[in-house]
Amino acid sequence: MRWYLAGLGAADVLAGAVAGGLVVLTRDGVVARDSTLTWAALSLLVVWPLLLSAAGTYDGRLIGTGSDEYRRVLRAGLLGLATVGFTSYAFGLELSRSLVVVAVPGLTAVGLLVRYGARRQLRRLRATGRCTKRVVVVGRGGAALTLVRQLDRERFAGLEVVAACVTPADRERFRRLVDLPVGSLDDVVDLAARLRADTIAVTSASETAAEYLRRLSWQLEGTGIELLVAPGLVEVAGPRLHIRPFEGLPLLSVEEPQFTGWRRVVKGLVDRSVAGSALVLLSPLLLAVALTVRMSSPGPVFYRQERIGLRGEPFTMVKFRSMVVDADQQLAGLDAANESDGLLFKMREDPRITRVGRWMRRFSVDEVPQLLNVLGGSMSLVGPRPPLPREVARYDDQVSRRLLVKPGLTGLWQISGRSDLAWEDAVRLDLRYVENWSLAMDLLILWKTARAVLSSSGAY
Repeated sequence: MRWYLAGLGAADVLAGAVAGGLVVLTRDGVVARDSTLTWAALSLLVVWPLLLSAAGTYDGRLIGTGSDEYRRVLRAGLLGLATVGFTSYAFGLELSRSLVVVAVPGLTAVGLLVRYGARRQLRRLRATGRCTKRVVVVGRGGAALTLVRQLDRERFAGLEVVAACVTPADRERFRRLVDLPVGSLDDVVDLAARLRADTIAVTSASETAAEYLRRLSWQLEGTGIELLVAPGLVEVAGPRLHIRPFEGLPLLSVEEPQFTGWRRVVKGLVDRSVAGSALVLLSPLLLAVALTVRMSSPGPVFYRQERIGLRGEPFTMVKFRSMVVDADQQLAGLDAANESDGLLFKMREDPRITRVGRWMRRFSVDEVPQLLNVLGGSMSLVGPRPPLPREVARYDDQVSRRLLVKPGLTGLWQISGRSDLAWEDAVRLDLRYVENWSLAMDLLILWKTARAVLSSSGAY
């Protein structure tokens, strides 16, 4: 990780040098002779990395996961604009507009791209066990087991579980379920030292509350081992969690998820404008696909099906027909071949799919007409998978929370494996979206959807 952070710093210094050099060499098409501008531009070589450092972009705790790393780069860019503007005004310097309009915004964009590329490389390294922290999980059996499986599933977080410390009543059961060294709650520090652990992650359980955490934090003083506490709200993301002090007593404040308000209005406007523009731009492709479907097999071009939308309201979803006309009637005879472990029907070699339909499903072309649903307001560009009425009829209270937002053309399920996902994982991802929705998350999902569609992973 030290080399990784050093590489980020070197890339930022290089970007500052290039931006400063371009400002110096090009001013109205000629080499700049303004010594003040020259020094101001060349100072970007040092000032830009310092601004990024002040914004906390080199904090190892933020590297590789979440959006906070990107937000801090944007914060550094705004700080850079403010610094240049204040310096120019306070000291009466006539600096080139290119320094403010081009150089600093350009550096911000380059900083974001550098971190995006570096993050992809880091995730590849973490998938092979490199650039990770060794973690000892502490807590009661059930909570500790959930955290172990969560960290094992999301390897990109960079936390490798090397041992667990649980209560005596849970120890034997834990040993049967996971292949890890298992100790008691009193063995945490010794076990961490013996296994050269970097981090101790404590779950929210009665045995690991208040007094126990206080004593554990004292024991870890001077060891260099990081102490993390899992609040037990696995699917609630950072933006909704805040530490609020009440007369010296720090409490974790959990904000309510936002299902209404101006952000939802903006989301609706973006949905309709993007859907309308996409339908116009893709109209030649849509026409070509429609003709291909029409000529390849008997039946209508479009397939219409009732789905359940916002607050349980039914709507008609439109897709290009990828199956034979009587596909719904044949479903009952294929139940024995269902590969799904939940309420969905999945079958890799579904005999009902036409030859053209198999190609459309591979690249999600059959779903493009759902832009009409987005334009009409029954769906969103990003959201949970639109469920069937028979699925909703079997929802429990937890899964029913998927209906608190509009279903989406794409979502976390689309970029995380699509049909390869287990039912439990699909529900978990949908609920994570519902609980933590934001415009930034939508943009990130749309960006990753293109890669998921091109790779055609989990599509059948």
